[in-house]
Amino acid sequence: MEPLPAAYSLKSSVRKARVCAVFLSMVLGTAVLCLLQLRVFKPKMKDFYSFEVKDSRGRIVSLEKYRGKATLVVNVASYCRHTDKNYISLQELHREFGPSHFTVLAFPCNQFGESEPSSSQEIESFVKGNYGVTFPVFHKIKILGSEAEPAFKFLIGNS
Repeated sequence: MEPLPAAYSLKSSVRKARVCAVFLSMVLGTAVLCLLQLRVFKPKMKDFYSFEVKDSRGRIVSLEKYRGKATLVVNVASYCRHTDKNYISLQELHREFGPSHFTVLAFPCNQFGESEPSSSQEIESFVKGNYGVTFPVFHKIKILGSEAEPAFKFLIGNS
């Protein structure tokens, strides 16, 4: 068998190099497109204000209405040894700074020492009647565990 002319093996090598370059370009391009697609279609991280919660009467409230304000989110209970001091202090904060774009958002919870056994409407009536609360008091929720309010899961997960 005769050896191949040098020009033929050079053409073959150039052809193989071009095919390899095209193949690598296609793989690289596909990888970049996949990464871009993952980044574009990745679900956007919610912020606290993108959640909806229930008010004390069970109506849905968007937390979006509090966006742009300094917000103090608190877990409250009516039968805790600090109830008087806490509600009085929270109402003072709300009264003093409320006009300056500040609000207190109170979420009753019965998971800590069962210190909030009342219904949401009873809680609202109790705090308004006894402490003159004017800040929003929401529906009684769970803060911990699988049944936790999604907004609180978000806060706990991002703290």
